[in-house]
Amino acid sequence: MQDPYLYLAMALTTLAGVAIIAVTALRGWNGWLALKRAELNRRADDAAPPSAVARIEVADLKERIRKLEAIAAGVDL
Repeated sequence: MQDPYLYLAMALTTLAGVAIIAVTALRGWNGWLALKRAELNRRADDAAPPSAVARIEVADLKERIRKLEAIAAGVDL
């Protein structure tokens, strides 16, 4: 019979690894969302008034970002 502490150590190590990967992935996801937000703000600051198509596209992107943030936060839409 194997030592029960070996199983405990393996479980804790696996749990720590999954936690590290999850935190890293969430930080990357938040960074990507911040990049997209900055792109939207940069487009909004352009001198020329946006066309109707551009406004619809920006509104669509903002809605997508809102949904993605809700998914990242674990909120059920």
